[in-house]
Order: sequence, then C-alpha cells, then structure tokens
Amino acid sequence: MRKAGFLLMALLLLAMVGAGCITSSSTSTTQGPPETRGPPEDKGYGAGASTGVVDVLAYPVENLSQEEVEAILYMREEEKLARDVYLTLYNKTGLPIFENIARSEQTHIDMVLELIKKYNLTDPVAGMGVGEFNSTEMRELYEKLVAQGSESDVEALKVGALIEEIDIKDLDEWLKHVDNGDIKAVFESLRNGSENHLRAFTRLLQNRYGITYTPQVLSEDEYRSIVG
Repeated sequence: MRKAGFLLMALLLLAMVGAGCITSSSTSTTQGPPETRGPPEDKGYGAGASTGVVDVLAYPVENLSQEEVEAILYMREEEKLARDVYLTLYNKTGLPIFENIARSEQTHIDMVLELIKKYNLTDPVAGMGVGEFNSTEMRELYEKLVAQGSESDVEALKVGALIEEIDIKDLDEWLKHVDNGDIKAVFESLRNGSENHLRAFTRLLQNRYGITYTPQVLSEDEYRSIVG
C-alpha cells in the first residue's frame, strides 16, 4: 500500500531543500515589522473556520475495508502532524497564522477521531503529546519540518505550504479507495480545509515577503487550480 509514499517523498524534498536544490522563484527574506495581530491573510482559519464539521453519526454504519481502516488511522496521524508542527512553529515564530490554522487542524483531528470511535478502531496516537507519533515516518517528518521551519519565518511558511500539499495529495489518493459515506465526507472536508490553508500560507509569503511559492508535491496545474 502507498500509505507512507508521500511521507518518504516529503523527507526527500526536505533533504533537497536543505541542499539548495529547491528554491522559491524569489529569494527575498525581508522580514516584515513585528505585529501583535496577523495581517488579513492570517484571519479566518480558527477552529472549524476553514471547513464544515462533519457529523459522522448522521451516516449509517457500514462495513470497513482494510484500506478504509488504514486510511482512517493514517489521516489521524497526518492531521496530528500538521497541528503539532504548526503549534511548534507558532511558539518559534509568533506568527498568528500558525496558531489559527493549528486550531483548524484540531477540528480535523477530532473528526477523524469520531470515525475511530464509531468503528471501534484503536486510536494510534491516544495519549500522545506534541511531536509524539506511533509512526516512525511521521516522527521523523515532524522533526525535519520543525528544523526547516525554525530557520526563519519564511521557511516556516514554506513548511506550512508543504504540509498542506502533502495532505491534499494523500487525501486525493485515499478518496480513490474509500466508499463509506462518512469517511468520504470527512476526507472531503479535510481536503477543502487544506486548500484554504495552502492559499493562506502562500498568500502570506507573497504579500508580506514578496516570495512566490513553488509547489513541491502537487503538479503546477493542480497547484494553480487551488491558489489561482
């Protein structure tokens, strides 16, 4: 199964970034003035704001395929990865966008948890704190993403955009293999949220730092269809 495929791709991309093989179309690193509140691009991504909350109990209980079980458990960890990285980068950068989108990611995590409870699955990250994961790949990716994002505010925003690209790509793949209405509804909601977050990160990079983000996981056409 391809469940770790995009994680490994992300690790490779991070290594390439560190080696200077991947750059943005602009290399400006001018920092904006410190602010107590985020710019307009930072706002509107609080808990539940980026996507509708799905009531999984409103859907009938259906038999789960093995791929659907894997999909639910995988996305539980991947959404936690996004939240944990954003919380950590908020503490390092103070950029409000990370705190706001972390709240939205918590909503995503909770929706996937509702699927786990509904189908009596074992939560892979039960009781785990920030940066703790059941998956070795997730743990390694968390460490690499935080390390890259800690270099500067610009790198932190690039990390945010990369995470949302990975989420979109993974969700697109899982949606090809799930049939249950509740799982599809949750995953489509997560995907819509990731599109909103990708637009927010890349817009802030452009508007505040003059940097045009270059997609690293999505194709140029896929990326443009999302950000315009």
